[in-house]
Amino acid sequence: MYPHERSLVKRLQGKPFVLLGVNSDSDKDELKEVLKKEQITWRSFLEGSLDGPIARRWDVHGWPTLVLIDHKGVIRLRSPGSPGADVLDKKIDELIAEVGGKRDK
Repeated sequence: MYPHERSLVKRLQGKPFVLLGVNSDSDKDELKEVLKKEQITWRSFLEGSLDGPIARRWDVHGWPTLVLIDHKGVIRLRSPGSPGADVLDKKIDELIAEVGGKRDK
């Protein structure tokens, strides 16, 4: 998923879009290395376990879980794993269009 996430961040720069990550890794130093190696430039929270407070609050039972939230805080897509780049891109573009952002094709 990292290559697609990197492309989203680049393509949607300057648009009403934010990518946030939550990592279940328990080793902070190891996670830092992965973030550097994978060129993860977006904010990423350290959960520290598979059953941490973020996972419990958001009812996450498997990693990765994707949650797409609109500008009003409404969950518009929830997917255990990736729903696929085409599905995700289409849904994100629709949400950006809803708030008046230019739609990319």
